[in-house]
Amino acid sequence: MNKITILIHCTDRSNIIASITSFIANKGGNIVYVDQYVDREQNIFFMRLESEFVSEDFSTEDFKLMFKTDLADTFDMKWRMYSSEKKPKMALFISKYDHCLYDILGRYNSGELNLEIPFIISNHTDLKPIADSFNIPFYHIPVTKATKQEAEDKQLALLQEHNIDFIVLARYMQIVSDKLISNYSNKIINIHHSFLPAFVGAKPYHSAYKRGVKIIGATSHYVTEELDAGPIIEQDVTRVSHAHKITDLITKGRDLEKVVLANAIKLHANRKVMVHNNKTIIFT
Repeated sequence: MNKITILIHCTDRSNIIASITSFIANKGGNIVYVDQYVDREQNIFFMRLESEFVSEDFSTEDFKLMFKTDLADTFDMKWRMYSSEKKPKMALFISKYDHCLYDILGRYNSGELNLEIPFIISNHTDLKPIADSFNIPFYHIPVTKATKQEAEDKQLALLQEHNIDFIVLARYMQIVSDKLISNYSNKIINIHHSFLPAFVGAKPYHSAYKRGVKIIGATSHYVTEELDAGPIIEQDVTRVSHAHKITDLITKGRDLEKVVLANAIKLHANRKVMVHNNKTIIFT
């Protein structure tokens, strides 16, 4: 059984869906999932489709070539195609906070995440024992102002050596440079509290507590050159009150960060996210 996932966007026009479904049927495929959305303001058609092929002679590369020639070129599509035979490879970047790391590795170990984690990179050694306990290679690459470029060259070399598909910043407390971003456009996922831009700085929960906020939240997004302004993948909030202490806000915030980041990872790994003009289309 060969399962193919196709993500498509192009200018909206008639006969797109019929042409795609007929093409797959004629090639012996069975469509098991299809969803589409039209942005009326920009007249853009978006589609996510999963199909299965049972023929032993099926070739993903041949199918890609025919799809390009027969459909993609005709409708001037931008498209990506993935085979279920290949799990995406994810690299984890961490610093000293461990809550997201434990959560991700626990889900990974239980088989909840459809991906591979070839290694973990950190600018500190504090969390190496966690990586060791899950038998995942750990690379310590210190980062200072003087060594930042050299450090990112080492990171990039590791990423390319292991054919990494995407990166997750699991509370990695360093700003990622343009070099890494350009090599992994819309493939670097970050997580942070949702107090920005109101409460900036090292202690946002303390500032929010002093203002008496009534909700706290977390945001996961793709990293772009503009800090914390990339396309949003997932968000969530929870209510708080005057009775909650700062420690309660921090605990609730970290719980949200874990869930929001895990959901963002799943959406990306399962090919359910499309990015267009710094905005995401999420297929569920």
